[in-house]
Amino acid sequence: MKPTRTEAASDPFAVLKMMVEVAAGNLAGFVSPPETTGIAAEFEQVPAEVDASVGLIIESSGSTGRPKRIELSLSALMASAEASASTLGGHGQWLLALPANYVAGANVLFRSVIADTQPVIMNSRVPFSAEGFKNSSNLMQHPIRYTSLVPTQLDRLAAATTDPGVLAALRSFQAILVGGQLPNRSSMEHLKSLGVNVVESYGMAETCGGCVYDGVPLEGVELEIVDGKVVVSGPVLANGLGQAFATQDLAEIVDGKLKVLGRSDRVIISGGKKVSLDDVEQRVLQLDSVRQAMAVAVASKWGQSAALLITGPKPLELAELNAVLEGPAKAIAFRQLDELPRLESGKPDYQAAKQLLAD
Repeated sequence: MKPTRTEAASDPFAVLKMMVEVAAGNLAGFVSPPETTGIAAEFEQVPAEVDASVGLIIESSGSTGRPKRIELSLSALMASAEASASTLGGHGQWLLALPANYVAGANVLFRSVIADTQPVIMNSRVPFSAEGFKNSSNLMQHPIRYTSLVPTQLDRLAAATTDPGVLAALRSFQAILVGGQLPNRSSMEHLKSLGVNVVESYGMAETCGGCVYDGVPLEGVELEIVDGKVVVSGPVLANGLGQAFATQDLAEIVDGKLKVLGRSDRVIISGGKKVSLDDVEQRVLQLDSVRQAMAVAVASKWGQSAALLITGPKPLELAELNAVLEGPAKAIAFRQLDELPRLESGKPDYQAAKQLLAD
């Protein structure tokens, strides 16, 4: 057995020190939700001891349901870190722009320890901004630089590339990983056209985070499509999953690369036909007048239909949104907001979105 230690995400330096002990095999770490105004968040305590193989205990984001705890072995974390570095071009310095209590943020600190580099840590107590990203990036010294972002952060940076300082900061990274959900294609294409190396990362807590980069699995990772869903195998899998992990993600292999279509639990039946809510979001995001979009299912005379929360620079009409949607995929309602509801991890909070549309 191995002892556990808990540190709060609001103290990333304490988490980093804990990661040193995790990497040495001395303990299993758990990063609790961040404290708010000095008050610790409520959370279920982890056991005092766990199996000797465990390196980190990670809580899933719970964007579509109840969060769960996942045990990642030290060997899986090491395999993920080494495969990532091999693919991206070597170990380097990381910028932490995400909460450390989720797998992407935890990976940034763990990989910093493995690389023996000092991470630059953004202030998570203030909203993410392009200015803050630029200033933090300017503190980095290593010639090989990485960061990990969620799509909403990438959108804000893409919109700020008219600032030469922001663009220079973006270009200074060897790779910028973006994951957690399907990214906005227009943001990805815009940044790539400007010479920014944005890498679309696919994975989840059960796979030590991203295990597929730009559609290509990391070394040692194998993919299958079974009944239209992704099945992952390899050394990065969490404890207790066996030889393979069947995800809920719909995908196909196109020209030898994984193309994720969306989650199977985000597919509804409207008028007897299947509608992917993830696809609805992606289509609406093609409109120049839409900055961000979230689609959820609401009851309708067709069984279920899509409803939208959006942000944009000007007031919109439902007909404008439905112009890029077809048949049963057309939305029956929408709300335009200044900001979309998001979890602490930056992922969409679909439970809150349903409540906003119900209200």
